[in-house]
Amino acid sequence: MGIEIERKFLIKSSEWQKQARQGVKFSQGYMVEKGTASVRVRIEGDQANLNIKSTELDMHRLEYEYPIPLHEAVEMLDKLCLTPLIEKTRYETEFASHTWEIDVFTGDNEGLIVAEIELDSVDELFERPDWLGEEVTDDSRYYNVCLVTHPYKDWA
Repeated sequence: MGIEIERKFLIKSSEWQKQARQGVKFSQGYMVEKGTASVRVRIEGDQANLNIKSTELDMHRLEYEYPIPLHEAVEMLDKLCLTPLIEKTRYETEFASHTWEIDVFTGDNEGLIVAEIELDSVDELFERPDWLGEEVTDDSRYYNVCLVTHPYKDWA
């Protein structure tokens, strides 16, 4: 069983860009809207995965991920996934022995930038970089699966 422990934050400055590695373009879609799990197809650069996560929208969730052929992922995104697709560029940067993933969204979620950190336990301590803003782990609007049905462009 895979378990994901992840916290999400907004960004308050562009300082993260100074140390970030080159970004990778992501295109991802979700096959189901409701239920006990989200089923996601993701193209990450030139690789593709099928991902299944439990639907609890908090820092601790079950997660399973499997590589799939790129051409099948393209077909699934085109024919099986809800729209709009999630389009973003992911950057990574290191800070205080942790890797931070910064997602810069485009398309219907243009303008949204979210930083994520994966932890080994829910109570793991970590240092926060100066560019880190408000924590949004408990705000379901910031989860990719929710951005499909309620994209950032539609937020009041």
